[in-house]
Amino acid sequence: MNRQLSVPELPPFDHCPKPYEGPRYEEVAKMRKTYLSPALLTFYQRPIMIVEGSMQYLYDEKGRRYLDGIGGIVTVSVGHCHPYVTSRGKEQIDTLQHTTTIYYHPAVAEFGKALAERLPEELSVIYFVNSGSEANDLAMMMSRLYTGNYDIIALRNCYHGGSPSAMGLTAHSTWKFNYPHSFGVHHAVNADPYRGPYGEDDPDAGAKYAADIKNLIEHSTPGRVGAFFAESIQGVGGTVIFPDGYLKASYKHVRDAGGLCIADEVQTGFARTGEHYWGFQTQDVIPDIVTMAKGIGNGAPLAAVATRPEIAQLLSERIHFNTFGGNPVSCAMGKAVLEVIDRENIQQNCKIVGAYLLEGYKGLQEKHDIIGHIRGKGLMTGMELVKDRTTKEPAKAETAQVFERAKDLGLLTGKGGFYGNVLRIKPPMCITKADVDYIIEVLDTALGEL
Repeated sequence: MNRQLSVPELPPFDHCPKPYEGPRYEEVAKMRKTYLSPALLTFYQRPIMIVEGSMQYLYDEKGRRYLDGIGGIVTVSVGHCHPYVTSRGKEQIDTLQHTTTIYYHPAVAEFGKALAERLPEELSVIYFVNSGSEANDLAMMMSRLYTGNYDIIALRNCYHGGSPSAMGLTAHSTWKFNYPHSFGVHHAVNADPYRGPYGEDDPDAGAKYAADIKNLIEHSTPGRVGAFFAESIQGVGGTVIFPDGYLKASYKHVRDAGGLCIADEVQTGFARTGEHYWGFQTQDVIPDIVTMAKGIGNGAPLAAVATRPEIAQLLSERIHFNTFGGNPVSCAMGKAVLEVIDRENIQQNCKIVGAYLLEGYKGLQEKHDIIGHIRGKGLMTGMELVKDRTTKEPAKAETAQVFERAKDLGLLTGKGGFYGNVLRIKPPMCITKADVDYIIEVLDTALGEL
């Protein structure tokens, strides 16, 4: 007698996708192959075609629903097509689609004020751009102009973008072309408590990892630096969470060498960690510059650099202009995102549902030996798979298998870390405990099939 295994079921959701009337899957695949860059990355052995979204869910051309466990690569913050954010964008499109900052317009001014009010008081000046790479490029230039120093410190395993300058900051060979880059950029040892020499059981791990920053400044620079870049939690690198005190000690070493401290909040910002609105607050520091993108616009092409007035003043010495930075539609949507985060208690949801998700991971870790490490804050989480918990040999093939199987079962996740062995689960911040139950059931099923 054959016993039929139960398949995880998505929680009920009150949304009926519109009938899809566009080109067939095969036609889209052919057009993409013929007319678009071959460099475009796709997930899955057979890519899926997404044509509609609603809050934490996505739909393919056949109407199948998926739980978006990676949030458009940590970009959809308050939900796909959130009704309020979408309505504010439509209202602005109907009124004025584009003007630049050469004219006054209320949308960019109101958004700038609203964003500054959510940052530490000293970070009161905002410059809007369009992507995280642009934001980090601008922050690099501002730090060098302000300090008069050229050398910049970043971390191994970090990701700060793919533009020529940001690629120099990034420290993954898989993201770096054989092309001149990294001028003046030095990469310190990553403060990874799981794979590094100082683990979670070492109360002084933060200071010990930060000592490499001091050593690097003394031996690889003129002794003076322009800036130190760090994601508050490493994203592409596999949700690496620094030990307590790491950024505080690192900031001191950098500031003693004349440098500015720059927090890359592209993935961690806007309440995702649950504990705080900004990721850097989990380390009890205040940066000199904050870069942000992705969740700031809930999918709108929007990014920003926030800093102190005296640092921002340097850009006025020459003409600096960004055609689409501060676009009225993007700014209207960005301001709406801030309002939704407040009105719908998104930060609290991240804290409560994120803790519930991590508890679910712990249960899976007890059951599946392949799970070497689980980590996260709020809804910024990762699960590292290893062949052996002692040697920590990365389980790359097994991670790819779980990644594929989860999709087949209806859960879309990310995959990261240098070895590609970390499942990245960073969903829209509106997910529920019922969604988490589904995530855990899917992962349990996929892991159990290895």
